[in-house]
Amino acid sequence: MSDEAPVETEKIEGIVVGADGSQQSKCALRWAEREAVRRGSVLNIVSAYTIPVFAASSMDAGYSTLDDDLIRGGAEDIVRQARADLEGSQATIRTYIESGDPSGVLLDLSADAELIVVGTRGRGGFVGRLLGSVSSALPAHAKCPTVVVPLSMAKEQEQAQEESPERQTIVVGVDGSERARSAVLAAAEAAVARGLKLRVVCAVSPVSAALAWMPATVDQEAVLEDVRYQMNVGERWIRSHFPDIDVETDVISGPPVEVLIRESEHAVLTVTGSRGRGGFAGMLLGSTSQGVLHHSKGPVMVVPDGDDPRLANRKDFDTGAE
Repeated sequence: MSDEAPVETEKIEGIVVGADGSQQSKCALRWAEREAVRRGSVLNIVSAYTIPVFAASSMDAGYSTLDDDLIRGGAEDIVRQARADLEGSQATIRTYIESGDPSGVLLDLSADAELIVVGTRGRGGFVGRLLGSVSSALPAHAKCPTVVVPLSMAKEQEQAQEESPERQTIVVGVDGSERARSAVLAAAEAAVARGLKLRVVCAVSPVSAALAWMPATVDQEAVLEDVRYQMNVGERWIRSHFPDIDVETDVISGPPVEVLIRESEHAVLTVTGSRGRGGFAGMLLGSTSQGVLHHSKGPVMVVPDGDDPRLANRKDFDTGAE
């Protein structure tokens, strides 16, 4: 099934995938299609385009109109090809073309979508906006979770090995902040839906490197032990909402970004919150965010702050350590 309509004419729900015709966006498209089938959700393929400044400001109205038609025609070709690439899919598929900034279009759609999916790099469009000068716009401000799919997944997709024995976990990075708990809930839901283990990881940078101003008497092992205790409390909270979940927690000494990238090698999906105390969230949307997204070995889901009612009872499991 395929319907094409202007984005502004209707409310788009389900999964939204950004398409720009690049191999990266095609990789994201295949991931989004499988996720739509798994969830029973509508898959919305969206392509956005902008008119070059020199054309839009031209005094020759006829030239500008022609340029708009040509560029829109290119966008139409992109969504048409994307739909053809999913021939035979069991998902309900709809296609949309919108004139405007790609990031802005996706951000608007995120208000009603359940998931936004994009590739890591491409021809400009979604890619340039997502991983360019305004790289934090989409994952930091989207109203729904955003999944970024690396091109490295293409080979695994072709060989139907995305969830091979080497990839049998959902990993979520936490830093002890309340915002990270929304990410934990999203990761737990993904793990339960797929019947996979949930691995909750907290990376703790060496005290000597991260807190050079601290007294020499600070014991790194004592810090790690305290975090492990907090992680155990968090595990009890997760199990209260997902009784049958297979979950493990791990505290790792090392830079959060490096730990996250290493964990992604064996994860079907790596999940993180959009903001936090610095750890995973701060790194993801901060100065080293490009490294995480470019070098992750698998899809990364960024979960925004939420008002999930399940967050309310987290403090009930605290026993003095937080």
